[in-house]
Amino acid sequence: MNSDWIETFLDLWATQNFNRTAERLGVRQSTVSARIQALEQALGTRLFGRSRSGTTPTTAGLQFEPHARILHLAWIEAQQSVAQKAATTLRVGLQHDLLERRIGDWFAALRQALPQSALYVEPDYSRTICQQILDGQLDLGIIYTPVSHPDLHFESLGEINYVMVSTEAAALAEVDADRYILPNYSPAFARTHASLLPRLSHAEISTGHASVIRGLLTSLGGSTYLPEGTEDGHRVWDAPRITQPIYTALHLRQRHRPAFRHVVRVLRNAVPQPRAA
Repeated sequence: MNSDWIETFLDLWATQNFNRTAERLGVRQSTVSARIQALEQALGTRLFGRSRSGTTPTTAGLQFEPHARILHLAWIEAQQSVAQKAATTLRVGLQHDLLERRIGDWFAALRQALPQSALYVEPDYSRTICQQILDGQLDLGIIYTPVSHPDLHFESLGEINYVMVSTEAAALAEVDADRYILPNYSPAFARTHASLLPRLSHAEISTGHASVIRGLLTSLGGSTYLPEGTEDGHRVWDAPRITQPIYTALHLRQRHRPAFRHVVRVLRNAVPQPRAA
C-alpha cells in the first residue's frame, strides 16, 4: 500500500479539510483527493464523508485510523533501519489540540537539541498516550491529564488558554445556551468551565476535539471555546479565559536519564506563556 496514501489519510483525519491537508503536505488539493480516492478504492469503502459543511471520517474511516497509524510507524521505522540515518527515534504522543499552532516551535526545538535523533509524532488523548508509554509504543507524552499509575512519571510544562468565540454573540449575556457547543477538552477544563459558566455547562452537543468543535461551529453556528490563537469566529471579549495545564508523561524508569531530562527542559522552554486574563 502506498505510504503517501497513509500519510495523507492521517493528515486529513486530523484536519478534516482537504485544502489544509494540501497546504501541510505541500501538494495540490487535487493530489490529496486522488490519494484518498485511491486508498478508498484499495480498501473497497468510503473513508470520509464530504459535504458543504466539511469533511468527516466515516465509520470505516474511524475503524481504519488505528491501523493506518501502525502502518505509518512501521514504514518510518523501516526507512530508518535501512538508511541508518538516525541512531534513535524519539516517539512522542501529543494531545490532539496541541497539533495546530504549537507543534512547530516544540519540534523545531527538539530537532535542534537532538540532531541525531528522528522524531515520530502520534496525536491522541491523554489516557491512550499514557497506555502507549506503558506498553512501550511511545517514549514520551505531552498531555492534558495525568493518569495515575505507579510506572508513570509526570512533570508540568506550563499551560495554554482557551477563549470563547461565537458566530452570533459579542458579549457573554448574548450567548444562547441552546446553541452552545460544550467543550470537554479534559476533566480539569470541564470542572473549571462548570464553575465559571454553569448556565452553559449542560449543552446538547459536546466533544473534546478542537477540530471537531471548529467544524461544528462553522456548520451550525453558535458559541464555544477554542485554543487561543487558533480561534475562529468573533471573540466574546467578556467571557473568562480557561487555562489548561500541560504535562509531560514518561515511564518511571526514564525520568532520570540525561537524554530525557534534556528533552523535558527543551519542551518546557518552548511552551508559550499564556496571556493574563
